[in-house]
Amino acid sequence: MDSESTTSAVPPSLSVVALDDDADFRQYIATVLDAEGHEVRVASTPEEFFSMCEERLPDVVLLDIKMGSFSGEETLNEIRRRWQRLCVIVVTGYPSLDSMRQTFKKDVFDYLAKPFSIDELRRCLAQAADAFELGQRAQDRLRMGLGRHIRMARTERSWTLKELSEESGVSVSQLSSIERGAHLPSLESLLAIASALGSRPSGWLSDSGF
Repeated sequence: MDSESTTSAVPPSLSVVALDDDADFRQYIATVLDAEGHEVRVASTPEEFFSMCEERLPDVVLLDIKMGSFSGEETLNEIRRRWQRLCVIVVTGYPSLDSMRQTFKKDVFDYLAKPFSIDELRRCLAQAADAFELGQRAQDRLRMGLGRHIRMARTERSWTLKELSEESGVSVSQLSSIERGAHLPSLESLLAIASALGSRPSGWLSDSGF
């Protein structure tokens, strides 16, 4: 794959848990990942992180390796003890990535050096999804496919989300979530949206592989 296609690759909808002791960064990563259509949970301590993972294992972990009073290295060792195949991406402001690569190469998928761009995050998640075959469940493909078709149909009409909401009776927040692929619309909502856009939902379903 060439560098241009890799940079522009868009990952499927993923479940992500981010562990970082920086409250501002947690807010930032939650906002960015949610806007990208991912399901994101953020933790401030290893204890909170492991509780989230035990409740529901994510597709990808974003792990801050330098957390002040908490050891990212120890957290990584515990992750590997519990889940050997879990995809871990290290997030760090550490000045020497080369030394970190030598130390953690067998344990992590990749590294993101703070501050990183949304494109860098997107590319890293896309590569992880491809390498670990993540986000390829039928419901994931359906969510992303329907969201894309609805967004395209709305754009062709030059409608805002508010205008589509008024025509369909589906709330703006629901429409935004559906278009991002974050949530699957109910059958009733899907029919209302398709009717408002003058489209056939069967075509959207077929194009999404159903």
